[in-house]
Amino acid sequence: MQMFSDYQADGFFDEMFHPDGTVRSHCAALLQNFCQLDSNDFLTQKANSELYFLRQGITFNVYHDSKGTERIFPFDPIPRVMPASEWEHIEAGLTQRIIALNLFLHDIYHDQQILKDGVIPEFYIHEARHYRKEFRGMDVPADIYIHICGSDLIRGADGKYYVLEDNGRCPSGASYLLENRNALKRAFPKIFESLGVRPVDSYAGDLLNMLHHISPRRDGDNVCVLLTPGCFNSAYFEHCYLARQMGIDIVEGKDLVVVDQFVYMRTTRGLRRVDVIYRRIDDDFIDPVVFRKDSVLGVPGLMNAYRAGNVALANAVGTGVADDKVIYYFVPKMIEYYLGQEPILPNVPTYLASEEKDRKFILSHLPELVVKAANESGGYGMLMGPTASKDEIEKFRELIVADPRNYIAQPVISLSRAPTWCDGAIEGRHIDLRPYIIYGKEIKIVPGGLTRVALNRGSLVVNSSQGGGSKDTWVLRD
Repeated sequence: MQMFSDYQADGFFDEMFHPDGTVRSHCAALLQNFCQLDSNDFLTQKANSELYFLRQGITFNVYHDSKGTERIFPFDPIPRVMPASEWEHIEAGLTQRIIALNLFLHDIYHDQQILKDGVIPEFYIHEARHYRKEFRGMDVPADIYIHICGSDLIRGADGKYYVLEDNGRCPSGASYLLENRNALKRAFPKIFESLGVRPVDSYAGDLLNMLHHISPRRDGDNVCVLLTPGCFNSAYFEHCYLARQMGIDIVEGKDLVVVDQFVYMRTTRGLRRVDVIYRRIDDDFIDPVVFRKDSVLGVPGLMNAYRAGNVALANAVGTGVADDKVIYYFVPKMIEYYLGQEPILPNVPTYLASEEKDRKFILSHLPELVVKAANESGGYGMLMGPTASKDEIEKFRELIVADPRNYIAQPVISLSRAPTWCDGAIEGRHIDLRPYIIYGKEIKIVPGGLTRVALNRGSLVVNSSQGGGSKDTWVLRD
């Protein structure tokens, strides 16, 4: 099969090929195996993979789309391959980062020493949308705030990995990582086995172990549940999938009730006490007594039980402040402040619109920059300067001037590319990587992560809601 014969790196860092067109050593075996495939066999297995996704109901929802909300998650059958040494570097950097972020969250909800020492200006925290001042002074189990984190990584033209953002509230996508692996193992079992790929199927067990670790009840069997907003949420498939994989109940707010500061689940046999809630609902909607009064998704009185220490939440309330893209700017300083170390994985260079010098630079260079709202996700609230219209640029100029605290800007990074099957041929598409970190008794990071792909030619936006798909990520053994 000559699928790769016309492949061009086009001047970008390519995950499979060197600039001169020769294959990278860790990808040589994969390329050789794929080149031995008959093209009809490849297309048959690709179709079988898509059928597998359809039968498994592997979908996501897109809001405000006239074509319909529910879609099969796009999957590319050519995996991304990563050598062991590269993964070890990423793993060390992510471990360092999650430790620093948790120390930061404990600090700002207690003594706030990092603010007193002037490392982070106070107003950035106190004006953060997701900072929950009501919970200052409250302790959480094992002082862990972010139990599940998905930190997005990109690789630039220099071949280095950079952290693009941290997702510490309700990071999604782990189910797609697991199902991508299942699909590819079914499609190309001989290729998979011949390369010596590290498994990812420990994720659900690691997640469940973490939930048990933070349970406030140490006697007898503790009860864990997954709290979902319901079937109209964009990640509802994942909620059901992870609950099933862990063997725990999936519940909605109406299934839970608080009595005397304890949380109970309604069952056909009566009320059953709940000890740990893996919540996939943002703070704003989790308890209408404390947060949004109009929320019908949450559990009235849940925060009283939480404050009393009778139920644990993963992730903890208030972690959203660490997701704030303005606070992201300060994570390297957190690592130096709390750990006395240089960051292993650097941030993307970032400008803060609330700083006068940075704001002047941003406003005079809007057509060259990527501008992001501090608390948006999924590719929303973002300006891609080089491809934006004049009207879009002027709109963002007005938004920045009106509310500078809410915006950051970054240079356009030439995301690395990987060979991807596109309309009957293999072409380079830009990618990122979302590894999943579980922080319980110990830190566990599933080898690899979800490689997200910008399927539209030339696009740098990998989010599924914006036309992106995904690949399986193969981390090789030593």
